[in-house]
Amino acid sequence: MQGTHIIRSSPIIQTARVKQLEGLFDVPPSKRSEETWTVNLPIDEKPWNVGLIVGPSGSGKTTIAKELFGKHLVGKFKWSKDKSIVDCFPEEMSIKEITLLLSSVGFSSPPLWLRPFHVLSNGEQFRVTMARALAENKELTVIDEFTSVVDRTVAQIGSAAISKTVKRRGQKFIALSCHYDIAQWLEPDWVYEPHTDRFARDCLQRPKINLTICRVHYSAWGIFKKYHYLSSAYNKAARMFVAFLDDKPVAMQSVICSPHPKVKNLWRGHRAVCLPDYQGVGIGNALITFVGSAYRGIGARILSTTSNPALYSHRIKCRDWKLLHKPRIGSPMGKTSTARFTNVVDRLMMTWEYVGPAMEKKDAEKFIYG
Repeated sequence: MQGTHIIRSSPIIQTARVKQLEGLFDVPPSKRSEETWTVNLPIDEKPWNVGLIVGPSGSGKTTIAKELFGKHLVGKFKWSKDKSIVDCFPEEMSIKEITLLLSSVGFSSPPLWLRPFHVLSNGEQFRVTMARALAENKELTVIDEFTSVVDRTVAQIGSAAISKTVKRRGQKFIALSCHYDIAQWLEPDWVYEPHTDRFARDCLQRPKINLTICRVHYSAWGIFKKYHYLSSAYNKAARMFVAFLDDKPVAMQSVICSPHPKVKNLWRGHRAVCLPDYQGVGIGNALITFVGSAYRGIGARILSTTSNPALYSHRIKCRDWKLLHKPRIGSPMGKTSTARFTNVVDRLMMTWEYVGPAMEKKDAEKFIYG
């Protein structure tokens, strides 16, 4: 792809209007309109997973992609108007593989997985489309107009989640975009600008996400309840903590005291939600871990029971969490603490304990009690 020449031309029919235009703007008469590009894109000199072709509209991004990566350029998928989105993924994929992929690109909401594609929001459709593209294009996925139909917050957070997923799966992905604000979030291995023929490698890193976490009144549950994957019910005895990004609430974690005959000061996770636009970059995990550190700082033990496959994938590799019970089916309500606190019957459940660093006691007390 070094020094590739691309020529696109089209005939000009000399109509009366065309001749008037040429005379009005002093455009030299011509039989053809022609545009050329010389593309220097040495992407295969080093191993890579994520690439970005970025530039203003009309700079040749799509033309170059069609010429160099034509068969890998993803078009529009056919989505069923009646079936849920999970039924539109390749038949050979298991439901576990599908839900893990959806979660990894930042769409971790089981109730929404059951809906048809056309009822989802633009941001949700964007992430689902990316998951399906990665599922169906094992060798290379090329997406034109990447993030063009979503707001910029969704674009940035989604870019980070997708980049992480592509690299974890060992796939190759190229984004074509006119938006420079996603470049750092995507963390591409290389960037190419067609309008300047500029190629750069390993030049960008994702910005840090600075969260403010504090305890709030339980009424904040109203912001998050529709996105909880099990229930909209909330126990007012639970303590709620919310993570804010640029003064916007983006995730919540609540914990509730769990009386135990042999264990003093035992607490359990009650509800945990990360809003859809902010999923896929670790905000939820950061919040849960922060709360766990605070409770360990006051000498408490804190447990977390979940059926989320993405959380299992994260925690099984994380030293801050210890798996107490391997995945198992929840018992009928009332017979076990797991079922009682999660309102779950016949779901595959996992119970974890936070065993990571403890927050300083005075800081933990200030955070928890105010």
